[in-house]
Amino acid sequence: MKGKFITFEGCEGCGKSTQVRLLSQKLDELGVDYIVTREPGGSDVAEQIRKIILDAKNTSMCDECEALLYAAARIQHLKEIVEPALEKGKLVICDRYVDSSLAYQGYARGLGEEYVEKINSAAMSSFCPDLTLFLNISPKDAFARKHGADEDDRMEQLGLEFHEKVYQGYLAVAKKYPRIAAIDCSGTKYQTAEKIITLLKDRGII
Repeated sequence: MKGKFITFEGCEGCGKSTQVRLLSQKLDELGVDYIVTREPGGSDVAEQIRKIILDAKNTSMCDECEALLYAAARIQHLKEIVEPALEKGKLVICDRYVDSSLAYQGYARGLGEEYVEKINSAAMSSFCPDLTLFLNISPKDAFARKHGADEDDRMEQLGLEFHEKVYQGYLAVAKKYPRIAAIDCSGTKYQTAEKIITLLKDRGII
C-alpha cells in the first residue's frame, strides 16, 4: 500500500473523537492528504451494521453474533473505504479497529483472542495498521470525564465491571503488538494531542 494507516483505540469516553479532531486540524495545517473514518461504520453498509450493534434494544444479541457483526462491518469498511484510500497514498485515520474486537469480544466477552483473530483474518494480515494509538485511561476516569454512559449505546450500558475487563484486554493486546503505542491522556486534551503529533513525527508518519 502507498499510504499509511493509523488507528485510535481506548475505552469508552477516553477522548478518541476529540484527538482525531485535533489531529485533523494539525494535518490540515501541514497539508497532509488524509481521510478520517470509524468502526464500526465508515461506509453505508457498515454504518447500517453499526446501528444494529449499538442499538440498546438488542439486549438478546449473543457474543458470537456481536463479534461477527463487527468483523462483517470491518471487511466492508476495509474494501470500500480504507483500501482505496491507501492505494491513493492517503493517510488513513480510523477511530477504532480490530484491537477493539480483541479487547471487547476477545477479552471482556471471553471469546478468546484466537477466535477474534480468525474471523478478522483479512484485517490482521492484509490491513495491519502502521501505528495504533491507545489512549490509556481507566474506564472509571473516562466515564467520569464524559459524565456517565450513553443510555442509547448498548456497549456503554454494559457496566463498569465489563469495561474494566475491556481495559485489561487493551493492556494485554498492547504488550503483544509493538505497533501499539500507549498514550498517557491524564493531562489536558491539548497535552495529549501534542504527544500524538510528536509520536507521529518520530515514526515518520507525518
